[in-house]
Formats: sequence, C-alpha cells, structure tokens
Amino acid sequence: MARSSAAHAGRTLVVFFLGLAILYGLVALAGSWKPALGLDLEGGARITLQAQGSPDSDSLEEARKIIDQRVNGSGVAEADVTVQGGKFVVVEVPGDVENRRQLEETVKRQAQLRFRLVACSDRDGACAAGAPGAGDGSVLDPGTTSPGVEVPSEGTPGGTEAPSGSNRPPVGFAQADETAAPTDAASPTAPAETPAESPAESPEGTPAEPGTSAPPTPQVVDYQGPKAGATEELLAWQNSPDQASVDAFNAFTCPTDGTPAVLVDDPDRPIVSCEYDEETGTTEKMLLSAAVVEGTDLKDASYGTPQQGTGWVVTLSIGGAGENAFEQVSRALLPTEQRFAIVLDGQVVTALGFDGVIPNGEAQISGDFTEAEADSLATSLRFGALPIAFDRDVTVEDIGPSLAGDQLSAGLWAGAIGLGLVMLYCLLYYRGLGLVVFGSLGVAAAISYAMVLLLSETAGFTLTLPGIAGFIIAVGVTADSFILFFERIRDEMREGKSMRVAVETGWKRAKVTRLAANVVSLLSAAVLYIFATGVVKGFGFALGLSTLIDLAVLFWFTKPLVSYLARFKFFNGGGKLSGLSKETLGMDAVPAGGKA
Repeated sequence: MARSSAAHAGRTLVVFFLGLAILYGLVALAGSWKPALGLDLEGGARITLQAQGSPDSDSLEEARKIIDQRVNGSGVAEADVTVQGGKFVVVEVPGDVENRRQLEETVKRQAQLRFRLVACSDRDGACAAGAPGAGDGSVLDPGTTSPGVEVPSEGTPGGTEAPSGSNRPPVGFAQADETAAPTDAASPTAPAETPAESPAESPEGTPAEPGTSAPPTPQVVDYQGPKAGATEELLAWQNSPDQASVDAFNAFTCPTDGTPAVLVDDPDRPIVSCEYDEETGTTEKMLLSAAVVEGTDLKDASYGTPQQGTGWVVTLSIGGAGENAFEQVSRALLPTEQRFAIVLDGQVVTALGFDGVIPNGEAQISGDFTEAEADSLATSLRFGALPIAFDRDVTVEDIGPSLAGDQLSAGLWAGAIGLGLVMLYCLLYYRGLGLVVFGSLGVAAAISYAMVLLLSETAGFTLTLPGIAGFIIAVGVTADSFILFFERIRDEMREGKSMRVAVETGWKRAKVTRLAANVVSLLSAAVLYIFATGVVKGFGFALGLSTLIDLAVLFWFTKPLVSYLARFKFFNGGGKLSGLSKETLGMDAVPAGGKA
C-alpha cells in the first residue's frame, strides 16, 4: 500500500509538471513574456467624446455604462470611463493601443442596427430616371448585377425550411471583397425624408473636412407608405417603391471616400444609403425600405470563425417579432435576386439575398473581417445602442502613468519581502517540511505569472497596483494551507499514527477545512468582481485567480509531494531536522510502522 501510495503521488507530480510545461508552452506561443500594465503603472490612451446637444445626466450615465461594458466587458482590462463637464465621456484605456481606429469605433458607435429591404441600387439601374417602372407602381426588376448570395442553409429554392440546431449551416450576409465593418461609428445615412441642408455642412453647421466630398441632400419626401415592422407591405413596396422615394434616390450622390452623410436614420421611412468598399474604393447607392427588423429584437451577438470556412464572422441571434419577419423575408426573397441589407447606424454593412429559408433567427455577418473588427462590431451590438449621439470628431491622446514608476518597484519588493519572510518562518518552524513550502510557493508563483501573461494576451488583463496587492495577499492564503495540513499531520502522529498513515488521515480532515476557507475567499472575490468597478474589480479578479491557483497547488503538488516524502526514513523515522522529530511532536518516540 505504501509503495502504491507513493507511486500514485509520483504520477500526480509528473502530470502536474507536464501541465505546467504546457502552460509555459502556450505562453511561448503567445510571444509575450511581459505582463500588460494598467493605467496607474504604464499609462495608455485617453479618448474624449463630446455629446451632441444638451443631454441630461441620466442619458450620459447610461452611455457611460454601455461604453464601459464595451471596452471593459471582461472586467480585467481595467479601462476607466467617466463623465466630465456634463457633456463629455472620457475613456482611458491602458497600454499602447495598436489599433486605435477600431477602439474609437467601438467606443463611439451608436449601434443602431436595422434590417431593410433593398428596392434598387445604382448598379442595377432600376430606379434611374426614365427606367421602366421606376416609381410608377409596377414591379421593379432588381437586375442580375447583385453579388452572389452566401446564406448557407439546408433549404431549397422551393422554400423548404432548413433544419434547426447546431448541424444547420449558419446564415451568411457577406461578400468576399466587402468592408468588414462600418468605417465610422456615427455613420447614419441620408434618409429620403430629411429636409434639405447645405451640401458643405453637417446638420450642426460644421464645415466639411478638406478632401471630403459632401453629398447633396435628398429631396423632402412626403412618404405615406408602410412603416417599420409591416413585413408584407414592405415586401410589396420593395417591388414598387413610391415616386418620392425614387426621386430622392436619384437626387442623392454617395461620397467617394466612404464618408457617410450625418443625417437622421428614421426606422419608419425609406432611406438612401451607400455601401463603401475600402478594397476597391467604390460605393453602391441603395434605396432601402423602412426597417423590417429592429436591433431591439437582437438577443445576442458574438464573433468567431465559421465551422466550414475561413475568416471571421459576426453571429446574430434574433428573437421576438424579428425572428418571424426574418423568416418571412427569407421565404419571399429566396426565389429572387433581391437583397436584404444590414444597416448599422444608417450605413450599409452588407446587402445580400438568400439561398435558403432562415427559420430560427440565427444569422451571420461576414466579409473580410479582421478579428479586431469582428470583435468590435459584436461587442457594440451585444451591449446595446447608446442613448445619445456624439460628435464624429473625437480627441485621442497618450497619457502617462498615474503613479510614479517606483510604485511598481515598491509593490514588487513588498511582495518579495513578504514571500521571503513566509518562507523563512516555515523553514525555521517546519524545518524539512519547510522545503515543501518553498516548492509550493515557487510553483504557485510560476503558475500565477504564466496565467497573467496568458490573460494579458487573450482577455486584455492588465496588472495594476491593486492587482499586485491581490496576488501578495494570496501568499498568506497559500501559506495558511500548508500550516493547516502540516499541523493536522502532527496531531495525527501524536495520536500514535505513523507519518505514512498520518499524511493520509490528516489530509482527509485538512482538505475539508481548506476547501471551506477557499470557498469563502472565492465568494469575496466574486462579490468584488461583480459589483465593484475599476481597479477594485481587478483586485477581486486577482484574489479569485490566486485562490484557485492555491487549490490547484495544494491538491496536485503539496499533498502528492508530502505523500512521496513519507517513503523516506528521514521523514517517517522522525529525523531531527525533518520537522517531525520527537522533540517537535513533544513525544518520547516517533510512531513507526503503519501502512498508507
């Protein structure tokens, strides 16, 4: 039995160190051996947004919360989002922000998502002045110039529904050469009913930027057609748009540089919008119906790679009335080449048709996304639309650390000194068993450092001074585990059991107490992480992570190592420096024999 126990402990240690090697192999693959530091230690970037008009304090606070969720949804990046001056939202993001354009879009994007039917475009010429049927109530021919549709589905042109479930290929709305995401967060397009404005100025009277070709404003439209959500009527309108909307379409000119017109996007009226292709520098003007599906029906949004494909896609889950409308539209457009447009903040993200019926509201947006672009778009949609609009021009500046550089050194020195004192005390008090403490604390530190590096790369974790404090506290938590286990072994030996037996029986009792204590620590960390904000949330995350590491080290390193050492006479025979001698135990002789 003793050999069996020692062999089992040896196998556990081998597997543990193999897992540690794999962990550092992942760190090596990530390619970074330095943790990302927070605003207080390294500084970062500050993005200042100015609200349009005079928003009330409640709207500003709601916008602040949404933006905070966008940039710090995981709770470990420790970005700081504040309201200043009753008109500004200031976002401070730690680290050297490489892709600031995507970050700016994520922060300021209104995230008003709508699905609209495409009545015609400048590529098919169906609404061009003098085209047959344009605006006269007859059915428009969408033409054959529409790009190929990619809506993977089990459905057939006869309208057979695709089976639901994970085996059903996802819906795709993408072209291989399309722009992956809107080029500007505040990108509403010109609605057909918007009053005329000066082509050279925005609605706020801001002069157009040099080099920007400001589009002419469409005519005012007295639109009396179907409103948002009237799916059957909107499908009929798609085939026969009213003359006023057609005139507005013909009067509008798309910007040649992809800059959208800053006008109102009314869900109850048609709009004229443009899809801009950054790769080719071309635009496609479209006449779009009133909203068929509103973004409020969006249940969830995420990003990833398709099961049978490459690149990145944004997956949408649509419920409520939008799910039925989506199925109805897919069934109606399936036999045709007409298109359905995804419009974000008035800007067309993509417009494609269907090759199958979509019965469950699960859809994908795809098309040359980078991972950062897909993540940014999914994050904006998932956390909802901003209640207020911000100016398109934002201020981005570098900021330095809020604490002096010696604060980091002081924190690291405090941790090293604390770790050293704990090790010294355990070595003097537990002697030979103190070597187990040395090894356990060293392994815990190695795992903690590897996890910090991996989380920095994968979850945006940044190390702040409060976070360092959380890891320093963990030194005491880990040492407490050793003390509890070692003292339990001594008590068992005082009752006449050999070390081999005392290790196993003492472990059964000690682990229950240790688990209870760690559960309390995890609950405290969870409360801080869920309900706190900023660096306090980061402190709670560090405390919870270090507590989980303590449990892993205790179960898969400390206990197996002590069981393995129990086979040696120096320990089980009560060696003078083992920490289990008769003098240490206060006994006349150390119990011998026994099986474990």
